[in-house]
Amino acid sequence: MRRSAMTWAGVLVVTLMGSAGCRDGIGPGGRRAPAPITALPRQLTTGEQMLVTAGNRFGFSLLRELTGATPGENIFLSPLSASMALGMTMHGTDGETYDEMRTALGFGHSSREEILRSFRDLIAMLRALDPKVDFRIANSIWYRHSFGASIESAFLNDARTWFDAMVSGLDFAHPSAPASINDWVRTATNGKIDGIIDRIPSEMVMFLLNAIYFKGDWRAAFDASKTASAPFRTDDGRTLSIPLMQRTDTMRAGVVDGRTVVDLGYGGDAYAMTAVLPRAGETADALIASMSPAWWEQATGALRTQDVQLAMPKFTLTWDDTLTSALRSLGMRKAFQPRVADFTRLSSTHGRDLYVSFVRQKSFVDVNEVGTEAAAVTVVGVGVVSLPQRLVARFDRPFVFAIRERLSGAILFLGKLAEPPTG
Repeated sequence: MRRSAMTWAGVLVVTLMGSAGCRDGIGPGGRRAPAPITALPRQLTTGEQMLVTAGNRFGFSLLRELTGATPGENIFLSPLSASMALGMTMHGTDGETYDEMRTALGFGHSSREEILRSFRDLIAMLRALDPKVDFRIANSIWYRHSFGASIESAFLNDARTWFDAMVSGLDFAHPSAPASINDWVRTATNGKIDGIIDRIPSEMVMFLLNAIYFKGDWRAAFDASKTASAPFRTDDGRTLSIPLMQRTDTMRAGVVDGRTVVDLGYGGDAYAMTAVLPRAGETADALIASMSPAWWEQATGALRTQDVQLAMPKFTLTWDDTLTSALRSLGMRKAFQPRVADFTRLSSTHGRDLYVSFVRQKSFVDVNEVGTEAAAVTVVGVGVVSLPQRLVARFDRPFVFAIRERLSGAILFLGKLAEPPTG
């Protein structure tokens, strides 16, 4: 079920100007921005470029599906978080289940090894890219303790190696189990998301999680004294009064297909917020329906440093939604079907009984005069059609027993206990 809350959210108002009131990188108190990062520390590999392109395509597709399901409502999702949690899950699948997930996530025909290696290398690069921005990626796998013996050790080892995942067995039946997972979520998101697991149904055997945290100051801050209440017109015709931040500055901006695009850098300028204002008479939902990776590349490629008079809402938004229906619409179907999904790389003994029960994401963003703080958590819940039952063996009636040499099979002694001696 979708849940969202907001202090305020909206889009920006921009005027491209012929002159500017201040220089880019100089904030309201004269604070100078750090030297810009103008290049990655190394060239992206073919696999990493594939991962970035696939993640962007997946993100736009997911945004369209969610917008279609909840038109006119706020959405704030992390394609990277969803892709990473589902990527860990995908590594446990095989056959048509794997092919469907790989296609839905946009990985094309890339090999399993290339995808894993690219995840590992991209995680390392993003973590260390900008020392002025606090950016964290964390992954974890939690499995039902009694199911641990059925999990392939190679699957868990690969999660540690390629996703830097924390792996832990847990007594899912214990009342404290959800709190243990939610404590990890709280730590991984710097306290911005309290948790993602409300309860653990009896059929669940594994949770695969990704958490992302971002905190960056604008390269040039907004002057808080210029933030003022202003009208905001919603797409359904209402007018609201909202706090609007204002800044006249030199920044990257452009107009593509009548839509205004503004790019606001954080920290060393490796990370940025890119905001797109629909053309006159176009709703935000209509804009989303038309967006594609190709259009996005065109829009960001059209950005030029110029003078801009910017007015932008100050807002805090939380979002919570189940992604299951959207992922099915994108072609990821077999993974959700009991007795159809193939998770034999996760468990050779019970892989045909496992399936994805749900995919859920929770997110948070706070945009203010100083900068932006954002966090997201994605959880993939894996269930089993029928849990392996604990064998109960009570030898409280007559039985047969043997003493044998196990490797050759030779029986050394054989007997029956019909009545245990009591004396």
